Amino acid sequence: MIEFIIKYWLEVGFGLLCAAVGAGFKLVSKKLAERQEEEEARRAQRQKEEEARWAEQEALKEGVLALLHDRLYQGCRYHIHNSEITDEEMKNMEYLYSGYHALGGNGTGTELYERVKKLPLKED
Repeated sequence: MIEFIIKYWLEVGFGLLCAAVGAGFKLVSKKLAERQEEEEARRAQRQKEEEARWAEQEALKEGVLALLHDRLYQGCRYHIHNSEITDEEMKNMEYLYSGYHALGGNGTGTELYERVKKLPLKED
């Protein structure tokens, strides 16, 4: 009889142990899944923020390019109209053009700048 009780108590004890290990595994698995979801959400948020920063930087670049184009265009048109340019004014045009060109500007700004470079230098 005592053997019968010992035999079943061991099985019950082993069953309880297996149930506890299984429950622990399920809990750990659930926590890991939650952490992965949280990390994925943080990663997606960082990606959104990076895309927003990139879009803002592109907008700023385009705005600066537009301003440089306008200043270059106005200055070149003025000097072409006057048919001459001083050395100091030419340095200013070069400075504007270098920034304009570095940001990817071309076309009318480059064409006008090349025409201004051919103008005769006026004494200050």
